[in-house]
Amino acid sequence: MKSALTGAVLLGLATPVAAQDWDGPYAGGQIGYLWADTSGAASLDGNDFTIGVHAGYDVDLGGYVLGGEIEVDAMDVDLGAGESIDGVTRLKLRAGADLGPSLAYGTIGLAQVDTSVGDDDGWYIGAGYGVQVGGGWVLGGELLFHEFDDIAGSDVDAEATTLNLRASFQF
Repeated sequence: MKSALTGAVLLGLATPVAAQDWDGPYAGGQIGYLWADTSGAASLDGNDFTIGVHAGYDVDLGGYVLGGEIEVDAMDVDLGAGESIDGVTRLKLRAGADLGPSLAYGTIGLAQVDTSVGDDDGWYIGAGYGVQVGGGWVLGGELLFHEFDDIAGSDVDAEATTLNLRASFQF
């Protein structure tokens, strides 16, 4: 929680540059934290840090921005009873308000979770905020809520929340 608070303070202190276009490709990395709960055949929970990479493309429509992204997070979330979450991959759609050097957006898409039980597909929904800080760099954060049902046919359902701090470079 201390890391998330520190990141939020740094993001708030970031001085935005003059308004730039959000159009085009970008890539970067993120660090964050994941909280997970399971139910069904097993009722376990766990949380841990995450690290990952992302790449995407945005289209600036004036006051609005639409885009798509792929994001991969690695983690080692111990759920207890020998079970773990090892990674999450997301195919993301996002739509947001172009606020000049800032972008406030909502995101939704497909997610795949990699666990010790097996892999399974699910979905997520969330929100994010980014600030262009100059030189093509964007700093931001995202809060995502995930849902996975009957993971690998195990009768185990999972809900997970991630909070990520992101740094991206616009090409």
